[in-house]
Amino acid sequence: MEFDLENPLPLSHDSNADIISPLFNIETDHMPSKTYHQKLEHSDFHSSIRQATISIIFQMSHPFDPFLSYLAINYLDRFLSFHSLSEGKPWMLRLIAVSCVSLALKMRKTEYSATDIQQDGGMIFDIETIKRMEFLILSGLKWRMRSITAFSFINFFISFFKFKDLPLQQALKARATEIIFRAQNDIKILQFKPSLISASALLCASHELFPLQFPCYKAAILNCSHVHKDDLLSCYNVMQEIAKEGYESVLDIVSSTSTPVNVLDLQLSSSWSSDNEPITKSEDSCGGVLNAMATSSNRQENLKRRKIIDNSSAFSDAHNNVDIDV
Repeated sequence: MEFDLENPLPLSHDSNADIISPLFNIETDHMPSKTYHQKLEHSDFHSSIRQATISIIFQMSHPFDPFLSYLAINYLDRFLSFHSLSEGKPWMLRLIAVSCVSLALKMRKTEYSATDIQQDGGMIFDIETIKRMEFLILSGLKWRMRSITAFSFINFFISFFKFKDLPLQQALKARATEIIFRAQNDIKILQFKPSLISASALLCASHELFPLQFPCYKAAILNCSHVHKDDLLSCYNVMQEIAKEGYESVLDIVSSTSTPVNVLDLQLSSSWSSDNEPITKSEDSCGGVLNAMATSSNRQENLKRRKIIDNSSAFSDAHNNVDIDV
């Protein structure tokens, strides 16, 4: 069975509870050690080793979809958290990177192999050497290769938003996915459980896209029995800073360009009346179509959010053909 980041356990999908509860119970088994992020924060040496290896992973996995590099980096962090390197030898870092990507390729059951990912002009390792390193990494991970990541919880938490319009749900999911990818490289995020990262990414995305409904969304997730409120708020604060960088870069672009109206724009603008007064709709307290945000003074901000939705929709469409359903 091909490994799916959103459905990591080969369980029946008949009951959502049957799937989600085991994920929350075992997610800590798929995290780096509790002191790993502290070691990285207080050691430039270990932090530089991690960043250098991640750069190599990105170079080798660039031709593939981004979920491959995400899985490989997950393996890397879990391995390095229990196996410190005494020296940052370039050949050793490259061998670890090749082996992590190779293991990710095997889990994805792609047609590519370690030979294919070494065609970037760097040092070439023979298959036996890679296999020995793979075995060392597998031993360090206790053979837990079906990683429980933030993507494993995204469908569970998005159900709290109770969207009636699928395009808006897809836009939220795509933006949260972008934030999760961005957050993986940040050292501070490594201390939090995958479920908290997932919930925080969705909250950050909803704050950008649906600010009027955000308090309802936040309250719903905070009341989830699987979530520790203080930990979620701490994780959300870190994620918000990470997400802000990408959001602000889009706003800068929007401020100097015009955004064409597309299908999503029409859906959003349908919540407006001709004189810019909100149209009242009967809908669920925390879901449904985006609430009216229209006044003449905030039209520019709405255009900025529409740009985020345009980008998120494009991101989602670009991955329709990859193996993992995101």
